Amino acid sequence: MTARGPIERLPTGISGFDDIAAGGLPLGRPTLVTGTTGSGKTCFAIEFLARGILLFGQPGVFVTAEETADSIRSSAASLGFDIEQWEREGKWAFVDASPIEGEEEPIRTVGAYDFGALMARIDHAIRRSGARRVSFDSFSSIIGRFTDLGVMRRELVRIVAGMKTLGVTLILTSERTEEYDGISRYGVEEFVLDNVIVLRNVLRDGRRRRTVEIVKFRGLPHRTGEWLFTIDSREGFVVIPLGVAHPPAHASTVRVSTGNAGLDQMVGGGLFKDAIALLTGPAGVGKTLTGLSFACGAAGTEERCLYCTFDESHDQLARDAASWGLHLEAMEAAGRLLVQADYPESASPEDHFMHLRHAVADYAPTRIVIDTLSSLERVVSTQSLLDFVIALTTMVREKEITTLITAAYTGQTSQGGQPSGGIDLARVTDVTIMLRYVERIGDIQRAIAVLQARGSDHDHAIRQVTVDDAGMHIGDPLPRVAHVLSGSAALTEQPPWPAGPDAAVREPGAGGGDQAGAS
Repeated sequence: MTARGPIERLPTGISGFDDIAAGGLPLGRPTLVTGTTGSGKTCFAIEFLARGILLFGQPGVFVTAEETADSIRSSAASLGFDIEQWEREGKWAFVDASPIEGEEEPIRTVGAYDFGALMARIDHAIRRSGARRVSFDSFSSIIGRFTDLGVMRRELVRIVAGMKTLGVTLILTSERTEEYDGISRYGVEEFVLDNVIVLRNVLRDGRRRRTVEIVKFRGLPHRTGEWLFTIDSREGFVVIPLGVAHPPAHASTVRVSTGNAGLDQMVGGGLFKDAIALLTGPAGVGKTLTGLSFACGAAGTEERCLYCTFDESHDQLARDAASWGLHLEAMEAAGRLLVQADYPESASPEDHFMHLRHAVADYAPTRIVIDTLSSLERVVSTQSLLDFVIALTTMVREKEITTLITAAYTGQTSQGGQPSGGIDLARVTDVTIMLRYVERIGDIQRAIAVLQARGSDHDHAIRQVTVDDAGMHIGDPLPRVAHVLSGSAALTEQPPWPAGPDAAVREPGAGGGDQAGAS
């Protein structure tokens, strides 16, 4: 008996997919890609061939059994692929098995279906072009001709066996009617084919969420579960990198300024160049000011900052910055700052991530500010927000971009300083900074503390903060005040400032009686 070697893989070149496929599709084998309407099956089939041509110089054959070749060309053009040019160069060939306009529906048969003629056309196209890849869209239009499931399965085995003799790696698309009820439309395809991929397009919380799942690669390992993806006009089919990227080869020991000398001292001399910092606080406490100061820390250096705001327009942000003596226009003119202002409702979280990814690719920033992440909660679920954060942190860690993320504080804090009911951002960040209000009779003060700074010593004091037209100033520790960050601040003894013996110090919204707050 001849020993068989290990099964080789063929990288698809589809962005992010080869990471979850552990290297690509099984070489020389057919793979079923099944999904409901609008899930991205045809896009996947087009991308499989296009990336093979662009990245690996491998010609391909596209068998279209439903749409016309012109329709496929148009769909590919919307993704930036010039199929007609590849056809002229002999790199792309069509086998058009789509119904002729006006032709009646093919009669469904009970017996064998003559697949030989179509196989001969496919084989001829492969030999003529030297194709290594074939996409068959949609295969269900062929097997749907059989009404008896027993006959369907027997004929499916025969058809797949014939396709394996073509010596190419093959994608077969097929429809399904439900997102989570079964794998395929007829319930037999997944048992005949060695490899099965499911694409889903689920409506949740009023928004569509696309995912890809590798159900099986017979004889080969792969990542399990559903993985978020989007179809981008610039990059095409993109599997969002939720923690599948390779970790950086080293950890930076270079520190960069936060733009505030007092905060630099609190975090141990500045942030590490590859650090991701989280800043939480209620509205009006100084999160945007801290973010702008961090951005302006790139001024006068070779650094560049990408500032992403989900709360304000570009002009509003520039006006706010000017009130603190920070001039964004000068930094933009010098090429040190790029402001990207998008309201959360303008796109899905996946598309917001893709906008960020494009900006990072084009602008190559060394710093990023996300202000404020909590705004996305208005339009996304907790899971979608977590997906966005993991994708973002994966990207910036790969590129060693110093990142500051701001998030709102709701008034209740869970263990680790995270707003209760939200996601635990501290687990995916390196530095956690908290800004809070402290209330006394007739006055509201601000306080700041550093909860964690991985790999670095940091200030453990809770310090007073003041804000004026020159920006934010971090002062002395708040004396004799406990529980400032937990939401139940109280005096431990007589305060140093003038106040009655019964004065209470608390955060706005904590405790009873009249309360003062800030918008």
